[in-house]
Amino acid sequence: MGTALASGGLALGSGYHGPPALTLTRAFTEWTFDPWMTALVVILGGGYLAGVRGRPDCPLARRIWFLGLGLGFLVIATMSWVGVYQPVLMYARAVQTVLLVLVVPLFLALGRPISLAIVVFPGAGRRIEAVIGSRLARLLTFPAITTFALVAVPFVMYFTSWYTAVFDSTAVRELTYLALMAPGYVFFWTLLRVDPVPKKYSYAVSMWITGAEVIGDAFLGIAVIANQNLIGAAYYHALARPWGPTLATDEVLAGGVLWVLGDLVGLPFLAAQLIQMMREDESDAARIDADLDAKEAQLEQAQLEQAQLEQAEAPATVKGATQEKPWWENDPRFTGRFKANLEPAADIQRPAARQVGGADELLGLHSAPGRYVGIGRRVVGQDRHHRAERDVTDLLGQHDDGDGALATQGVDGQRSRRDRR
Repeated sequence: MGTALASGGLALGSGYHGPPALTLTRAFTEWTFDPWMTALVVILGGGYLAGVRGRPDCPLARRIWFLGLGLGFLVIATMSWVGVYQPVLMYARAVQTVLLVLVVPLFLALGRPISLAIVVFPGAGRRIEAVIGSRLARLLTFPAITTFALVAVPFVMYFTSWYTAVFDSTAVRELTYLALMAPGYVFFWTLLRVDPVPKKYSYAVSMWITGAEVIGDAFLGIAVIANQNLIGAAYYHALARPWGPTLATDEVLAGGVLWVLGDLVGLPFLAAQLIQMMREDESDAARIDADLDAKEAQLEQAQLEQAQLEQAEAPATVKGATQEKPWWENDPRFTGRFKANLEPAADIQRPAARQVGGADELLGLHSAPGRYVGIGRRVVGQDRHHRAERDVTDLLGQHDDGDGALATQGVDGQRSRRDRR
């Protein structure tokens, strides 16, 4: 049957040649040696150890994922009691299928072997990156395709002659192991995104794909349970196993293992996805905070430069403003009153001459401290005869009409006497 048994075979009169009845003790003591899988484990494990040697940037967890759990479950699936009893018990074959399709690829992918190979072998690493970034790689790793392959390969194996061909040929058996692990590894590699991938899909997509994979596992398990024709019936009847469950019960157990155990194995994958999602959220939050801090710093710098520019322009503006004349001195309505021909009469008495009837007549004026008196013009101030002057708003605040800027009564008396002559 292509499997070497540690405990030897059991030959009965009925022609049965196989391991003895499976017990709890034998589940720990029954082992077989598979030289091809042993060689694969040694090559992968040795290469990984050589790559991580002297590299402090490779954490211990990655070594545990790849060496301890990934390769460890590969040994269990092919050389422990699972490998010993998979030719005679259908549910043992189902356990092996779940381990090779889901468990081993998951932990191998978590070990990040592609990133390690790119770093250790720079020349080959560039070619690996080129292949990963190719259009063909993006097509083959499309989530729908990888999920379909993950479910279709074991489905085809169970419902075709491929199932029993494994028992008759060592080469078919070893290639079947690889065929089961390959789609599983591609599935987890592209969804976990811990290594360079052809295209990064969001973790929300990963959740949907995981849900589809769980449904696919359930579909395969239910299909095996509901199968009316015994899978590998000719082989198992010829085997004539004298112990353990009947063939029909064995098939139902196998379907339950594929369904329940396959869904339970999805839990570590979901946990790994959640961990990666939290790390991605933290990374995105840190990047967004850094961008906001940079923009805030730029804004503060721009505001500071604007304030400095305004402060530099302020003295020139004030200086120019002080040199400008008041607006009312240029207003046409007040030009006759506030032009430069207004003469100051600060604390002095200045007579004003006026030509009346061919003779000069002096009009005595009292002092008008700080006031302006125009020669030949009306006095700026308040008197009884120039009411229009009282209506002029004192814009400068210099003329106090209440203090009697001029002795207007004396001037009016002299004008009255002159008019009577």
